[in-house]
Amino acid sequence: MHAPKAKKINKTLEIHQDKREDPWFWLNDKENPEVIKYLEDENLYTDEIMRDTEDFQNLLFEEMKARYKKDDESLPYFFNEYWYFVRYEDGKEHPIFCRKHLTLENKEEIILDVNILAEGKDFFDVGSVSVSPNNKLGTFSTDEKGRLIFDIKFLNIFTGEILEDSIPNTTGKAVWANDNEHIFYIRKDKSLRAYKVYRHKLGTSTKEDVLVFHEKDDTFDVNVFKTKSLEYIFIASSSSTSDEHLFIPSNNVFADWKIVQPRTEDLEYAVEHYQDLFYIITNANDATNFKLVTTPAEKPGLENWIDLIPHRKEILLEGFEIFKNFLVLEERKEGLLQIRIFNYLSKEDYYLEFTDPTYSAFIGLNIEFDTEKLRYIYTSLTQTSTTIEFDMAMKTSLILKQQEVLGGNYLQENYISERIWANARDGKKVPISLVYHKNTLKSADTPLLLYGYGSYGHTVDASFSNVRLSILDRGFIFAIAHIRGGEYLGRDWYDDGKMLQKKNTFFDFIDAAKYLIKENYTSEKHLYAMGGSAGGLLVGAAMNFNPELFNGIIAQVPFVDVVTTMLDEEIPLTTGEYDEWGNPNEEEYYHYMKSYSPYDNVEAKNYPNILITTGINDGQVQYWEPAKWVAKLRDLKTDNNILIFKTDMDSGHGGASGRFESLKEDALEYAFLCKLENKL
Repeated sequence: MHAPKAKKINKTLEIHQDKREDPWFWLNDKENPEVIKYLEDENLYTDEIMRDTEDFQNLLFEEMKARYKKDDESLPYFFNEYWYFVRYEDGKEHPIFCRKHLTLENKEEIILDVNILAEGKDFFDVGSVSVSPNNKLGTFSTDEKGRLIFDIKFLNIFTGEILEDSIPNTTGKAVWANDNEHIFYIRKDKSLRAYKVYRHKLGTSTKEDVLVFHEKDDTFDVNVFKTKSLEYIFIASSSSTSDEHLFIPSNNVFADWKIVQPRTEDLEYAVEHYQDLFYIITNANDATNFKLVTTPAEKPGLENWIDLIPHRKEILLEGFEIFKNFLVLEERKEGLLQIRIFNYLSKEDYYLEFTDPTYSAFIGLNIEFDTEKLRYIYTSLTQTSTTIEFDMAMKTSLILKQQEVLGGNYLQENYISERIWANARDGKKVPISLVYHKNTLKSADTPLLLYGYGSYGHTVDASFSNVRLSILDRGFIFAIAHIRGGEYLGRDWYDDGKMLQKKNTFFDFIDAAKYLIKENYTSEKHLYAMGGSAGGLLVGAAMNFNPELFNGIIAQVPFVDVVTTMLDEEIPLTTGEYDEWGNPNEEEYYHYMKSYSPYDNVEAKNYPNILITTGINDGQVQYWEPAKWVAKLRDLKTDNNILIFKTDMDSGHGGASGRFESLKEDALEYAFLCKLENKL
């Protein structure tokens, strides 16, 4: 079977006296039957190229699936007279939301069985479930396309009856007022930006819903939430570099919304409440790595902010949790997360101790104020995710739940993790976290999968993966490059990998790859790169700059047509992203984006073996970006290496719905790697 060849239709795009020819622009119309046929042809071609791996894919899928507990249950948490938990039943793909009154010995009440709702649907996802303060009513939100547009529905928890109220085109989140009659929710605009907050009264038509906030600045998104104290409802309006928060008492939905601090350029802040104070994490007054301040709830403006935890240049403050007698901080120092505890009674200040060379540790769900018990989660590349209850007064720990690995011979001691530092071309040191089986030797013949992201300040921490064992047990090394564009080494690490410094992200990844080869972890013939979404941009750009470095590339839902997307203000990832990438309507940013955009920089040269995936309903990175990229690569590349493109015709950015269906995507990707390594 020959590779599909998308036809060319002349299309010239011009701005700043610069012309770009885009003969595959026509692929952006999924209502066109020719577009659908092209995507289906690419799927058939992928199936044909990977036909010799079908049995192996099935083996991988069953192997991965077997590691999971089929009737698993989340760790229960207590809130407002009930223990809440989510469980899965053997043979079913979707969660069941449950609760028990007062004690775990009492009879289970099923709030929502998603398996029933999902029957007969190719894609079905529940975004959130919330319960009214009187414990009688609930909301849940559903998405049947994978486009992250949710319908909010209401139910009577005691009878299971789904009520007539239904609110379409929302973010999926619903926040109950304390009157048990009203909820607040958010609608999206045509570009899927969260922009309007409404108040809905149960039992009334959505036409009567009251618009309480309209974010007119298209670089801002909105969120709505209730404080841990349950005393306030907040609307948070945020861009990449600025925040503004409004609030009312939860007991009075008709109150006038008050403002904490009006939006100011480059001022970021987030708010929590306890007693008569707001606790605010902020970068105010040049606190680049953030600090914690308090302010009276009655006078919350910036002029009243008092430092509680001052800014420290070497430590990034990522989060906090308030208790009656304790304050807990999430801090990041030299890339590693730390949990710091202040005891108000004893005046003691200490850190929890972690021993892995690279790991992740973060505060879990802690609903109560008056408790000495802290729940936190710890995981590493070799240790499964573990929820720990730490007694902050007695300094004792209790493991509440640890992820189980079934269906094999997994032993933590069989795996080794490391953290090394690569030399970047500008003198910076780029951290790399690695894991491999103890029997895997580092050599030029060792396959290594290098993963990266590097955008939006998002940090990819070292954590355990059940799925990843399938390649570790087959002799692969897995590595994460903690590149600029993330916040692994603080806020400056992020700022130095965005806007007109974006190429640092790609060069860090390339230099990390070169370092791994230099240090004999692998070689060009056995090095692979993987990234998704903005990480797809990363591996696409790295492949354009240095195709000879990699034997294979896996680009998942990749953001690769940067210039065209950022010039189209009607689609997602545009106006709200100007603070991340820049605005190409300004000439300097246009030319800089064009110089690294993977689609714009495809050339007539040899490329690695490539697997590209997407979802036709993707609302974050439109399917046509990878489709056009594949078409251009097929037209220009000069090698005979594999290039395959798989479109999920039912899903969106997050892939297939259901607990295990997504494992088929993992199985395809790992089969692709093993095929290239002759490990089928």
